[in-house]
Amino acid sequence: MSVQEEAVVGEALEVWIDQDLCTGDGICAQYAPEVFELDIDGLAYVKSADDELLQEKGATTPVPLPLLTDVVDSAKECPGECIHVRRVADGAEVYGPDAP
Repeated sequence: MSVQEEAVVGEALEVWIDQDLCTGDGICAQYAPEVFELDIDGLAYVKSADDELLQEKGATTPVPLPLLTDVVDSAKECPGECIHVRRVADGAEVYGPDAP
């Protein structure tokens, strides 16, 4: 686990996808199929804890701690740079294109 990942362990995180930037490569669904899924429109969406596809613009889902590394890898590898992971407490992006 990286130093950055250790810094967010224990904090509630959520993830969302900007479909306007999604390229439909499906890398996120390969890394974390429990969290991401491609829909019939060819774009990736997050899924709720009960496996429901969340298609509302800006929909977020919690990042389960056991899947943190997979979700972070998805954000890092996404060619569309459209995956955003942020702290629930203050909304600060910790992984993704807008992370410091």
